[in-house]
Amino acid sequence: MICTISKMFDFDAAHWLPHVPEGHKCGRMHGHTYRVELILSGEVDPARGWFVDYADIADAWAAVDGILDHRCLNHVEGLENPTTENLAPWILRQLAQSLPHLCRVKVYESATTWCEVTRTEALRP
Repeated sequence: MICTISKMFDFDAAHWLPHVPEGHKCGRMHGHTYRVELILSGEVDPARGWFVDYADIADAWAAVDGILDHRCLNHVEGLENPTTENLAPWILRQLAQSLPHLCRVKVYESATTWCEVTRTEALRP
């Protein structure tokens, strides 16, 4: 049986968007409490009853959290223009090797705004 699971994580970070029009509020330094949803899909091992341990997902996320949490995202290599549209695939690329079943990443900038990217899109050259 194939199933899909997800695990969510939060981190706090500051950023500004360098390519917005002059005077746009997002051109100023500001912060968000981001929520990241990691979505994995795979074949359930009948003996174990799962295909990935949630603890393994948390362990993989810890390395990325150490790069992002309480940082200025503009100073993170590859996130010089840290829109959610750039952040979501960046996160997926960081986790692709350690979480081979990771198929989608959803990044919430607020309770009402988010960006979702699939593995195929994020790993495209």
